[in-house]
Amino acid sequence: MSEANQRAPQNPGGTAPGDPAAGSQEIAQGLRSYAIGLALATLLTIMSFFIAGTSLVWAPSIPIALFVLAIAQMGIHLVFFLHVTTGEDGINTILALAFGVMVVMLLMVGSLWIMSNLNHNMMPMNQIIQMQR
Repeated sequence: MSEANQRAPQNPGGTAPGDPAAGSQEIAQGLRSYAIGLALATLLTIMSFFIAGTSLVWAPSIPIALFVLAIAQMGIHLVFFLHVTTGEDGINTILALAFGVMVVMLLMVGSLWIMSNLNHNMMPMNQIIQMQR
């Protein structure tokens, strides 16, 4: 038997060797996962609109509640739609996500710092009006 015959393809279905076979049961599990994620994300969105538009929640706590719901929704999207897990492949994704969050936070904090500094060093409006007369 020649060496070429010994190296016959192990998976004639056309999938990559590391990919799991896509059976109907695995497709159903994937669709169920997406449906659960969609239901949870929709529920959190409806809750956000309800909290923002109702008087049942103490008014000063509304921004905090919306922030908590937004963080929860980001978690839902990461787990159910982006499939970020703690597995081997998920660690690189988590590091890339952490870097992106760091860049966004630097932009936000830097912008707020600059605007605060400009506001602090700006001449009061009554003095500007007096200079124009």
